[in-house]
Amino acid sequence: MTGLLLGPILRYTDADSATVWVETDTACDVEVLGTTTPTFAVGGHHYALVVLRDLPSDTSTPYEVRLDGKQVWPPPDSTLPPSRIRTLARHPEHFTLVFGSCQHPRVDPEGRPDTLGPHALAAYARRMAMRDEEDWPDALLLLGDQVYADETSPATREWLAARRDLSVAPGPEVADFEEYTHLYHEAWSEELLRWLLSTVPTAMIFDDHDVRDDWNTSQAWRREMAATSWWRRRIRGGLASYWIYQHLGNLRPVDLENDEVYARVLRSGRDGDALELLEDFAEWADSEADGGTAYRWSYRRDYGPVRLMVIDNRAGRVVAAGVRKMVGDEEFDWIERNAVDAPGRIEHLLLASTLPWLLPPAISDLESHNEVAAARPGRRGARGERIRQGLDLEHWAAFRESFDRLAALLARSVRGGAATASVLSGDVHHSYVARARYPDAPDAPVYQLTCSPLHNAAPRKLRWAFRMGWWPVLARLTRLAARRAGVADPPLSWDRVAGPYFGNEVATITIRGRHAEVRFEQAVTTEGRPALRPMTRQVLAPG
Repeated sequence: MTGLLLGPILRYTDADSATVWVETDTACDVEVLGTTTPTFAVGGHHYALVVLRDLPSDTSTPYEVRLDGKQVWPPPDSTLPPSRIRTLARHPEHFTLVFGSCQHPRVDPEGRPDTLGPHALAAYARRMAMRDEEDWPDALLLLGDQVYADETSPATREWLAARRDLSVAPGPEVADFEEYTHLYHEAWSEELLRWLLSTVPTAMIFDDHDVRDDWNTSQAWRREMAATSWWRRRIRGGLASYWIYQHLGNLRPVDLENDEVYARVLRSGRDGDALELLEDFAEWADSEADGGTAYRWSYRRDYGPVRLMVIDNRAGRVVAAGVRKMVGDEEFDWIERNAVDAPGRIEHLLLASTLPWLLPPAISDLESHNEVAAARPGRRGARGERIRQGLDLEHWAAFRESFDRLAALLARSVRGGAATASVLSGDVHHSYVARARYPDAPDAPVYQLTCSPLHNAAPRKLRWAFRMGWWPVLARLTRLAARRAGVADPPLSWDRVAGPYFGNEVATITIRGRHAEVRFEQAVTTEGRPALRPMTRQVLAPG
């Protein structure tokens, strides 16, 4: 009997359309709300993205999933509310977005306690299931490290050991497409998370651990990886699986119609297999870090007057000799056209970047200083590169040209009439709010909103570093050192509004007209179950 392996995952909704993603255990026809779509095959796995059209706006519709006519979702023993597709109003004034990053499964085959504590999304889903639907969020944004290809769980290492010799590189890291599929099953199969993903439209983007720590941090890093015996299989499998499990559902129906890769995969049919096609595509897409033009992983979503721009911080980097850009010029032009120069009303710009734009000032100066040091010839440059990789100095400030260009983009946004412009980030395993201060005082506030992790931890030594990075005395010293190295002062200053907070956390942005606020909550265990504890609430724009 045909079965549902993973999903359904509600990926995209607007006023009259939606997409629902599934993985099944064999080729079949997938039906959702009367729309039927055949599966396509990749590496012996079967997937479908059901595109629903002509839905009524501003409605909530329970849905089921049928495979070859047989209902497989919701599970017959589920005690959770029915999964629903909620379309937007034609001109919505209210919008709620939940976001966070970094969710390590830490699955133990022997059932030992989870040392990372309760999962913030599981706690959120449990509370959501007990509330009225009117209180449910409109969208969920997962900002990277959905899976950890280089830091596998005990359960995955046991599975890998049964498959191959872990004494041979890449050892307990994943090696290929098939092993990536195992990671996604491990990450998305828990009951509460699965229900949440089936019910709240979800946008996603990769970060380094989806492929490997420090992915594309520099040209030296890329040369080091290319010299290994296993990297080519890793990047081919990693980006091919990312395209299926994460990126495909990021696209709007109109984008799907124009996506040449998707068209080629569909042409392979349910009886063909698109693995080689997708792995060849993945290898080609990876070449963009060498300065070429390739596939655009960045994308945009609109929620009435709220525009969400999701930026690829990893695959689109340019790290060729003498050139370092977080995003290539062609892609940055596209971001600017959509974020600032686009016609229509944008009252709130949410720019999603897995890596924070505004770090603690002392750390930001250190990263810009290191960019200069690592570019020097000979031993000094090599030492700078070792420091860069050892301390993960690879955020926006380590790509200073791109840092300044993003600062200008955000300033133009609020000068153009937006009530707020915010950069949403994760990666750094702690949460905080920072406000940008421009010398010429834009008309509206610009914020850095960082929420990480959903389920992971920051080592205690790093916690001290993140706290110290905000100290004014230390910031003055690092700024002075950066100046002496030839680094220009940033085009703005910033200060901490809230945080840093440590622990598993989730953030919620609530927008009502021109009013906007953000709330951070920490996952705790109450009476043996995951729950959420308020940490801070910050008004971003009073409206």
